[in-house]
Amino acid sequence: MKKSLFPLLLGGLGIGTTEFVMMGLLPDVATDLDISIPVAGHLISSYALGVVVGAPLLVMMTSNQPPKKILLSLMLIFTVFNAFSAFAPGHIALLVSRFFAGLPHGAFFGVGAVVASRLADKGKQAQAIAMMFAGLTIANLAVVPIGTWIGHNLSWRYTFGLVSFIGLITMLFIKYWLPELPVSRTGDTRSELQLFKSREAWLVILITAIGTGGLFTWISYIAPLMTKISHFSEDSVSWIMILAGFGMVVGNVIGGKLADKFHPVKACAGLLVAMATTLLAIYFFSEIQWISLVLTFIAGALSIALAAPIQILMIHTSKGAEMLGAAVTQAAFNIGNALGAYLGGLPIAFGLGYNTPVLVGMVMALVGVSFSIVLIRVQKEEIVASQIADLQEVNS
Repeated sequence: MKKSLFPLLLGGLGIGTTEFVMMGLLPDVATDLDISIPVAGHLISSYALGVVVGAPLLVMMTSNQPPKKILLSLMLIFTVFNAFSAFAPGHIALLVSRFFAGLPHGAFFGVGAVVASRLADKGKQAQAIAMMFAGLTIANLAVVPIGTWIGHNLSWRYTFGLVSFIGLITMLFIKYWLPELPVSRTGDTRSELQLFKSREAWLVILITAIGTGGLFTWISYIAPLMTKISHFSEDSVSWIMILAGFGMVVGNVIGGKLADKFHPVKACAGLLVAMATTLLAIYFFSEIQWISLVLTFIAGALSIALAAPIQILMIHTSKGAEMLGAAVTQAAFNIGNALGAYLGGLPIAFGLGYNTPVLVGMVMALVGVSFSIVLIRVQKEEIVASQIADLQEVNS
């Protein structure tokens, strides 16, 4: 890994920790603040809302600045509001601080993806982006379990203190290890917003929000799936989550290599087909414990393998508005998170088994495949149209 990419990895580590650790801390937060667990669950939604709002907004507000300055500013917001979370006196204060802590999430990954692609060696842009997302996978593998343990045995407030400390360290590494890069903006806000008139951009957004949302139908309900269907003990769930986190680490590397070796949209389509197949296998074979564990590893790998191909696909699609495009992709990931959790919960609400949400996820993944096929056709049409236009210009 290039030294210059390490600050981006650290940023991904901090962001991944604060995003996912709250799921394990809900009972502790609810008890401490004297609220119910469903009410405490709004803290997860508040953060996700911050991501969706902040991703395009902060990128558009700061895109005239050099990338290094943008990343420093985003990590400062992240650090300050995670510190506020650690000292929040009550539920409302924590809800507000979680929203503001989520604002820089998508913008950091969006700007970071463009920076990583610019720092990468030729032909290795997606692998460089995967290095940034490696921080998120390491967070799920190691730091989230540590933060959960701290929250259970000491205080959840210390966990957010740890996240703030990671933010401070990230700022130092951005300052001293990230090279100065020129402003990459080639137009103004109005021209960048033309991105939303692009068929290709909307197809990438739909692939992200619906296709990747399929895996959130699985991971959102993994605990009852493992305890009620696979018949593992409740104490085993934390170790199973570490197995899924290890899968994410492996899948992140694979996704980066696939996106550099094949066209990103073809890599996305292939990974989504693999996702649909894996989810179907989870439905049929989760009662067999060893198969359930193997499928957990594979699903964990696929959950993050799509990150780099989709980011590089959007960067190629949004010429002149790369940072906005990459940030919007992060917002779409969080929409997929919410969609997957909601739609996956419907079969359970109707009294069906805890393995049925993955069937919803399989359908979502296949819808993502269909959008990928449409995008491939659109790109071919535009190539042909461009060639015809070039020939007409030569003949004239």
